[in-house]
Amino acid sequence: MSMQIPWHEFWQPIRLSLQVALLSSVLVTILGTAIARWMASRTWKGKIALETILMLPLVLPPTVIGFLLLVLLGRRSGIGRFVEWLFASPLIFSWWAAVIASIVVSFPLVYQTMKSAFASVDRELEDAGRSSGASEWQVFRYITLPLSKQSLITAYILGFARGLGEFGATVMFAGNIPGKTQTLPTAIYVAVDTGNTDLAWAWTITIIFISFLMLLFTRQKNKKW
Repeated sequence: MSMQIPWHEFWQPIRLSLQVALLSSVLVTILGTAIARWMASRTWKGKIALETILMLPLVLPPTVIGFLLLVLLGRRSGIGRFVEWLFASPLIFSWWAAVIASIVVSFPLVYQTMKSAFASVDRELEDAGRSSGASEWQVFRYITLPLSKQSLITAYILGFARGLGEFGATVMFAGNIPGKTQTLPTAIYVAVDTGNTDLAWAWTITIIFISFLMLLFTRQKNKKW
């Protein structure tokens, strides 16, 4: 079947996917970095159990994650009702639902990358900063974070790529509404399901090209460092 679709309809899922991936990757990088730093600097009973919970989205089927998001943040949940009352609009089947789904599924990749980065930082350098009177924030800002810059960029790229390719949790929690929540992966699925293989190929090539550029950028940065 030849591709018969107006340009703006072809561009909509690309634009939405980029917006969701950009915002979710920024938020998950901040969140994953903060939690990784907190977890790396403390030891207590139950830490392994908590870390296992944080890593669960890496092994759970995306549809299971989407179902859990529906239960926790859907219109029948306390959080969902509060958000709907606050913004006069439900959280589910919205653009923000796609962002949240992307954050959840990409969190383990960002968290594990930053945790490994913080574990490799020379503790003597951090202790030297503390002995010079630097606060914990200053040690993190001027010593730990600069030494982890390469991993930080890698974590962001991984978060972006995972958010860009998210399908199962997004369909369950955000739906597949053209022009509103239809991202590239869901658009490709619909195109294949309706027999429009030319359109599916066009979107597939687009997402491959974007992912290729992101990975190429990461490899070039790693080579320089």
